Amino acid sequence: MSIKFYIFMLINGLCQGMLLFIIASGLSLVFGVLRVINFAHGSLYMIGAFLAYSLSTLLTGGSILNFLVLLILAPPAIAILGLLLEVSLFRRVYREEHLLQLLLTYALVLILDDLVRVIWGGDPRSVTRPDLLAGSVDVLGMALPSYNVFILVIGPLIAVGLWLLLYRSRAGNLIRAAVTYPDTLGALGVNVSWVMTATFMLGCWLAGLGGVLMSALANIDLGIGMEKIIECFAVVVIGGLGSIGGALLGSLIIGVGTTLFQLPFGRWALVFPYAVMALVLVIRPWGLFGKPER
Repeated sequence: MSIKFYIFMLINGLCQGMLLFIIASGLSLVFGVLRVINFAHGSLYMIGAFLAYSLSTLLTGGSILNFLVLLILAPPAIAILGLLLEVSLFRRVYREEHLLQLLLTYALVLILDDLVRVIWGGDPRSVTRPDLLAGSVDVLGMALPSYNVFILVIGPLIAVGLWLLLYRSRAGNLIRAAVTYPDTLGALGVNVSWVMTATFMLGCWLAGLGGVLMSALANIDLGIGMEKIIECFAVVVIGGLGSIGGALLGSLIIGVGTTLFQLPFGRWALVFPYAVMALVLVIRPWGLFGKPER
């Protein structure tokens, strides 16, 4: 195998890692700020993908404008769904033990998965890539799919945007203060509940965005939610709670590692994320970018 082939596989792994980061960063925010083990995050990602499919059937042609409509409409719809779930259910379990949170979110997985089955059925679906991103781009003499390059551009932009939001804005200061000093923040007149709600909605928006981007990359079926949530939890464990940099690094480790390990090990490469997660738990239980709980 030539060096160009390995470079091609590396770029493909980076693409998979960037897509995983967009989804996992939302879970990392919710897990790090609200301290809720949200198994339903994968189901929200799945609904975002199916919603993108339904919207695409209403639009004629494969123009880039139609795809932008999917990106503009579907993620906010998932964020609104997250708002309804947070206000009605999640607020009641913030201070409860993790077992109760786990039971609640797993029940939501079953409910949302059945809801998707009723609305869209069990057949695989897909979204046609826009004409502008349906071809290939020549990089170092290799023909790379334009859509993969598009995801490689979107991923870092999302990472920079989240970093600016969390560390260079007043909203980010409120979010980080709500994690450590919620009572003090409330005493200053800030509605802590709505800060948490906004954070939860942002996490759901990222799940919906990941669903839209994935819908044009691979087939959509009822199993993608559970498959992706396991990878997202691996990312959170590897990177650390609430860390955007950790989520980015963890996603790239899993995306690139799994892709490259498929060459010599085949399907055994699926074990790679869990092996890395176990290693991190043994050496640094709070994650590569996380901090020990006091």
